[in-house]
Amino acid sequence: MTTLTSRPAILPQLDALRVLKLSGALWFVIAVIGQAAFAAYILGFYGVSTAQGDFERMDGRVFHGFIDGDLLGNSLFLSHVLLAFIITFGAPFQLIPQIRNRFRTFHRWNGRLFLMVAVVISTGALILVYHRGVIGGAFVATGNTINAVCILVFSAMTLRFALKRRFADHHRWAMRLFIAASGVWFFRLGFGFWAGITGGTMPGSAMDLTGPFDRFLGIGHAIIPLLVLELYLLARDRGSSTARYAMAGGMVAASAATALGIFMAAQIFWLPALH
Repeated sequence: MTTLTSRPAILPQLDALRVLKLSGALWFVIAVIGQAAFAAYILGFYGVSTAQGDFERMDGRVFHGFIDGDLLGNSLFLSHVLLAFIITFGAPFQLIPQIRNRFRTFHRWNGRLFLMVAVVISTGALILVYHRGVIGGAFVATGNTINAVCILVFSAMTLRFALKRRFADHHRWAMRLFIAASGVWFFRLGFGFWAGITGGTMPGSAMDLTGPFDRFLGIGHAIIPLLVLELYLLARDRGSSTARYAMAGGMVAASAATALGIFMAAQIFWLPALH
């Protein structure tokens, strides 16, 4: 006689930390795709326009581009948009573990170049904000100032912990620097996302960036992505399983929002300029 015994089914258990890390990786992959598109736009539009000496073409896409007689402002503006390619293209390589661990010489030199360019760009941006002013007024100027100061501070902290060989701390500050250095990208994604969810009507946004949404985004683009990162790091390092699952859900939502922002920003800003 055969005795049948029942055993509970062995189901794969999803570890909360693993789920959270996978959600973070999902956002990062989407962000890399979006930043590659932004880098292609910078190279294809600003790079080609500079090579052709067609500076009037740039003025059709930006506020306060080239101004007759403003040698300092024009030099800072041109260096800002061209060096932005290095920031946008090179930054993701620093955060990919397989590259960081296998190609350490590349990681060190690419990191040094990134830090140098980040400091130059953020310093130049601060000078431009208060030398020329910015479209959108005080809110956009405040957001740009916060963003530039964060880049300078995060660059110093990233270098400090690398030199001390405290690589866990170095990596955290590098993540913060990556987010802060993507401020211009987040600004455009914010408009793309808003256009996407409002069907292109974009209430609260004005051509001179003085609408309620413009003011919110003017400061929010420098703060909100950093707050999301801090919540992610807090959940990853010290969160309970419930907090990690909740944060993973938030990261999936952020991934969807980022993907929509990238798609709409490409339609509104990047592809028309290249055409």
